[in-house]
Amino acid sequence: MVSKSYNTLSLFDNLNQLTPYSVGFDRQFNRLNDYVKHQQQSTGFPPYNIQKVEDFKYTIELALAGFSKDDIEVEVAQGVLTVRSMKENTDDDSNVYRGISYRKFNRKFTLADDIVVNDAKLENGLLTITLEQIIPEEKKPKLIKIQ
Repeated sequence: MVSKSYNTLSLFDNLNQLTPYSVGFDRQFNRLNDYVKHQQQSTGFPPYNIQKVEDFKYTIELALAGFSKDDIEVEVAQGVLTVRSMKENTDDDSNVYRGISYRKFNRKFTLADDIVVNDAKLENGLLTITLEQIIPEEKKPKLIKIQ
């Protein structure tokens, strides 16, 4: 049985060849490329949920039991939401068994251009980040009066 390994970067390079036939989509291809890179670098920790709360509102929930507000950084830059922590397990002889493990993590979410991060709240071991899709007036549906 022969299996093929595809290089994701070459896939997006091929998609970029379409740009002579379209205008303004090169940035979209770059964003998709960033998304693929973020997924390849992901360690799977911490577990998370993404929920659609209303038509234009979303939440991201990350399970962070044992982490405090001082242990976590939430950053938004160039369309990427990054949640990171440098907290790690410490050598503690008083632990007979360690079932809850702390580890460094760096979780990235690629955001659309019209998504803004409103706030982040850590409560009962759950970090909740609220997002909102802002639609400019010129992109909202409008009725055209027929003359």
